[in-house]
Amino acid sequence: MTNPTELLRSRYGEIPFNPEEWNDSLTTLLSHRSIRSYLSDPLPAGTLELLIAAAQSASTSSNLQTWSVVAVEDRERKEKLSRLAGNQAHIKQVPLFLVWLADLARLSYVADSRGISHDALEYLEMFLTATVDAALAAQNATAAAESLGLGTVYIGAIRNHPKEVAEILNLPSSVFAVFGLCVGYPNPEVEAAIKPRLPQSAVLHRETYKLADREEAIAHYNDIIKEFYTEQQMNVAGDWSEHSAQRIATVESLKGRDRLREVLNHLGFKLL
Repeated sequence: MTNPTELLRSRYGEIPFNPEEWNDSLTTLLSHRSIRSYLSDPLPAGTLELLIAAAQSASTSSNLQTWSVVAVEDRERKEKLSRLAGNQAHIKQVPLFLVWLADLARLSYVADSRGISHDALEYLEMFLTATVDAALAAQNATAAAESLGLGTVYIGAIRNHPKEVAEILNLPSSVFAVFGLCVGYPNPEVEAAIKPRLPQSAVLHRETYKLADREEAIAHYNDIIKEFYTEQQMNVAGDWSEHSAQRIATVESLKGRDRLREVLNHLGFKLL
C-alpha cells in the first residue's frame, strides 16, 4: 500500500486531511505495523550494521550517546529471553532479536579514565536521558528495517525479569534492558493490518494543552477500533477505553514491573 489517502485511512479509520506533499519516507512510516509471525530466513550480510548506523544517526542528548544494543542471534539465548518475556514465540522465530539498553556504564568508565567524578549519573534525570536515547535509536532502526522490507515488533516484556535478562546478556552495572525488538522477514501467510490510532484531536494540542475535545475524540476512536477488532477477528473485549482501563486496573497487570525501582537500584541505578 503506497497511496497516501489509503495509508491515512488505515491509520485513522478515515481520511483526516489531504496531504499536499508526500514521499517514500512517509510511506514507510505510515505503513508501520507490528509483525508477530516471521520466516526463518537469515538477514543479508551487513543488514545489522546498516540498522545500527541508522540508530546512531538518531538524536542523542548532548551527544552523550547513553544507549547500547545487544544483537541476539543464538537460538538458545533467544529461547531463554522468550521465556522471560511471556513466552512470545516470535522472539524465537526471528533471525535477529535486538535488546536496547539504557547504558550509563560507558560514561562512568569515561569519567573514571579522566579522573573526573560522575555524581550526576546517580540521578533519575540521567536514567531518563538514557532511556529516551535508547528509544530514539531503536525507532530509527525500526524505520530503517521496514524500509528494507523487514518486519518488526517491540517487546516491552523484556522488563518483566530485568535481573535475569541482565545475567543472560552479561550486562554490567548501570546498564538496563529497556525493551526488545524482533527483526525479520514477515510471514506472508499471516496478514498484519495497520492498526488505527487515536484521532489527531486527541494528541495534537496547539499552543496549550486542551481538554475540550477529549471526550468526543476518544468516543470516536472507540467506534473505529471496535470495528477494526471485528474485521481482524481479534479477541479483544470491549473498545479501546475498556481495554486500556483494564490494562491499568491493578498492579498485577504490570507483570512484576511494579518492583522496577528496586531492581534498578540493584542494577546500579540510584535514581536520586
